[in-house]
Amino acid sequence: MKKLVLLSIFVASLFTSCASDDDNQSENVPTQVEAPADYTFTRNNETTVKFTGQTTRIFMAEEIITAFKSVDDQTQESLQAMFAHQEGAEDFSDPELNASGKSVRSKTAASSDYFSANATEATEIKAMFDNYISIQTTEVFDNWSTVAAPGVAGQIADGSSTRYVGANGLEYNQAFAKGLIGAFVTDQILNNYLSPSVLDGGDNVSNNDSDVTDGDNNYTTMEHKWDEAYGYLFGGVPEESQSNPLPTIGDNDSFLNKYVGKTNSDPDFNTIAQDIFDAFKLGRAAIVAKNYQVRDEQAAILQQKISEVIAIRAVYYLQTGKSSIESGDFGAAFHDLSEGYGFLTSLRFTRDTENGTSIFTKSEVDGFISDLMNDGPNGLWGVTPATLDAISNEIASRFSFTVAQAASSN
Repeated sequence: MKKLVLLSIFVASLFTSCASDDDNQSENVPTQVEAPADYTFTRNNETTVKFTGQTTRIFMAEEIITAFKSVDDQTQESLQAMFAHQEGAEDFSDPELNASGKSVRSKTAASSDYFSANATEATEIKAMFDNYISIQTTEVFDNWSTVAAPGVAGQIADGSSTRYVGANGLEYNQAFAKGLIGAFVTDQILNNYLSPSVLDGGDNVSNNDSDVTDGDNNYTTMEHKWDEAYGYLFGGVPEESQSNPLPTIGDNDSFLNKYVGKTNSDPDFNTIAQDIFDAFKLGRAAIVAKNYQVRDEQAAILQQKISEVIAIRAVYYLQTGKSSIESGDFGAAFHDLSEGYGFLTSLRFTRDTENGTSIFTKSEVDGFISDLMNDGPNGLWGVTPATLDAISNEIASRFSFTVAQAASSN
């Protein structure tokens, strides 16, 4: 009888142990994640989504690039003040922007992953944008009514439009605007807010696991970081449409939003906007569900797709510029090649999802720019179709698209 009692206790203990193991295993299974229909997330029936800082900086950047052509109203000092805005300074037409303590320059080449330990290059990149302002407000503004020629800054016809170029044929307003798409917008999205170093920094994981919100805000810090990435793409969308922004993709700002829209309009890439939006939604839902594997998978999709947009647009503008050179239309060529120049500099801020570094090294990007500008003594005035093809082919070789596919965009 004693043996039977002991056996019963052993069997009961065995089943209890197995049940306990099963319970522990189930606790470790990540929660399944379902993406919502749009980018709407709430806690206690109130939104947890906020990215007003991104909207502010996008609006600042819009005013800056408009000011690049305000020859009668702007100086080097005033443009530089807009770029490096100080709280309370009356740099903008919007009083709310003037009251803000934010600036575009402070978020240029400022990502955690690429530049927190690379201050030298960050300083060089900021100085590059400062130099665009300097050349625009001296060389270009001073020759606003001069007819441009090789080695001479001034104006050049582009159909019904007039372009204003430096002595090397470069439109500095285009180099500035398209360069910011990489150094300001893409760098912040891919290499800052979507980075595990930011998403998982400090106590972010434990706080998110326990729904500990950020001070008096209705969001966890991790939720907010993801939303800030979203805001750099969709912060220019009217507030009532920010949860469902695709119907107007491409129309909401002059930066990444515009060029995701343009890329998406090409039949070769006509799912890319939806792919990006879906990854943003599912990644944010994964944060709510505490499923960080799914979150990181969606971050990788965003890093890949947004990097593709930068590369596709670089190739597109090099190829359209090539066509205009071949037809002798230098005004159109310089406009497209100036946009291409900006997108070439933006390649530095793309991200390889395998190793977390840029798809293009600094030396490779510097080489592209050097090749573009040094076929002759006067920059774009001497660039050859062969050079434009060589750069285009090298860019496309890093991705799954062809030069012909990128060139057929609009």
